[in-house]
Amino acid sequence: MPPAALATAPVADPIAADPIAMEIFSNRLLAIVDEMGHTLIRSSFSTNIKERKDCSVAMFDAAGRLIAQASHVPLHLGSLTGSVRAVLASRTPEAMEPGDAFICNDSYLAGGTHAPDISIVTPVFVDGRVAFFAANCGHHSDVGGSVPGSTSHTARSVFEEGIRLPVLRILRGGELDTDLLEMIAHNTRDFEERILDLKVQIATNQRGGALMADLVARMGHAEVTRAIDDLLAYTARRLRRRIVETGDNQGSFTTYLDDDGYGGDPVPVRATVTLRGDRLSVDFTGSGPQSRGSFNMPRNALEASVYYAVKAMLDPDLMPNQGMVEAITIHAPEGTIVNPRFPGAVGSRANTAQRVAGAVIGAFCRFLPVERRVASGNDVMSTVVFSGPANRGGRTFVYVETIGGGAGAQWDGDGTDGVHVHVTNTSNLPAEALEKEYPLLVEEYALVTDSGGAGEFRGGMGIARQIRSLDDRIVCHARLDGARRGAAGIESAKPGGRSRVVLDKGRPQETQAASKIVNLALAAGRSIRVETPGAGGFGPPERRPPARIAGDLAEGKVTRAAAEADYGAAAVAAAASLVAASLVAASLVAASLVEGTPR
Repeated sequence: MPPAALATAPVADPIAADPIAMEIFSNRLLAIVDEMGHTLIRSSFSTNIKERKDCSVAMFDAAGRLIAQASHVPLHLGSLTGSVRAVLASRTPEAMEPGDAFICNDSYLAGGTHAPDISIVTPVFVDGRVAFFAANCGHHSDVGGSVPGSTSHTARSVFEEGIRLPVLRILRGGELDTDLLEMIAHNTRDFEERILDLKVQIATNQRGGALMADLVARMGHAEVTRAIDDLLAYTARRLRRRIVETGDNQGSFTTYLDDDGYGGDPVPVRATVTLRGDRLSVDFTGSGPQSRGSFNMPRNALEASVYYAVKAMLDPDLMPNQGMVEAITIHAPEGTIVNPRFPGAVGSRANTAQRVAGAVIGAFCRFLPVERRVASGNDVMSTVVFSGPANRGGRTFVYVETIGGGAGAQWDGDGTDGVHVHVTNTSNLPAEALEKEYPLLVEEYALVTDSGGAGEFRGGMGIARQIRSLDDRIVCHARLDGARRGAAGIESAKPGGRSRVVLDKGRPQETQAASKIVNLALAAGRSIRVETPGAGGFGPPERRPPARIAGDLAEGKVTRAAAEADYGAAAVAAAASLVAASLVAASLVAASLVEGTPR
């Protein structure tokens, strides 16, 4: 089967299946990939995987169809699917043998989405034949290239973004190719960390393969195959039903990147969603030209972002397998930021992926009922990278942090404050772990006041993270979007706050910096503060109840001046009265407790 066909290979025709048995089988598959994920996270050495969980795992069948994916990073589905396609395009199953494993990362050679995401694909044998593929992807904090972290908004081609790996056999018949492993590791800034994490990735797939083999031993290969076909057919049928229930509709929405990495005008990302019968298409005609910098988005990343957005808007409980893509067609003009030509740089593709997800969701909101709409979230991937001498071992460290922001408000509630949205789903690096591992100090970690878009329901707030250098040899990058315009509100609400970067905040030399910085020398005592965007509000601000405004004021989520500008002086005065009354009540309760305390 040609690799391009794997993403749309038809699942089996619907057949009768026991729904209880299907649910049990689905959870067995999810338990296997969850165990793989736990193994990868618990056993890794880099903070980016063991603490931030910037990794994903999945299981595929012999034809390359996705049968289960753990709940990690949605964007990684692109890397996982692309790498399995690439393996099948470069090797026939008959040329594989038990104990093999393949490694790859390149966006143009091997279905990757950017170089730091290295995939391991392992064939799983049953009765002497390839029956499944276990796959995992880990974001390595550095894979070489022109800057620490391997991703710079100024990169003009993939040749600046680190080592490029086509599909290579790293494990042959159970024997590790240590020459290849060391060659890869020596092309990065932390040889030891790469060696250890890659070995963990290999072992993770072996664990998944053993669990799949055990499942087959329990059920029988034919029964497992039939259950997989049933599951994928059910998922496809369920999504088609959701499309039919929504009815024939069309909507378009445009989001914007601040620039393409080299300044200039904002770059549009435009999505038109069309529903006809039981089919759904997403057309990105009208999106901006291929980026001069690294914001280009490979096809596999585009597909993963679209599938996420469709699932989120039509059926959030839809099972993550091949069936969910059967009814979806994607068109992206070649030579645009969402379908670049080689050798366009792709390192910052996650920022574009966030905009893609936001554009597709915004297009759905043009026609879905009001109770299913959502305001725009922060829809970016705010990133900081620090590099310098490690605290121990004489090594060079590279610390990567992607920071969340606000989630969009909905028709019945405020947006969530300070979270990752859409296709990024990593954890933060706790301050304690950061300060133990690196010569850095977290000076502040807080929500950004006044960053949630005003509305009947307020948008979620952005995050401020301020880090001080403790070593003269530290260099830093910052890559934020959303500095030019805030996340769009919906139903007459206001946009969310914008991102910004501040150097040496609270000191005489405090300055506001550009939102994109590369190779900034951060001498000991200097600090960088990033503030991520908030989200859009929902509904007219004048309809926000005074009690909610009072709560925002009391919790420091908004200042009085901003509240008066957004909601009006009268509404804020009423809210302030509620705050004062609650403080008086609280003081009376406290006094009564003190008076009643035995002496």
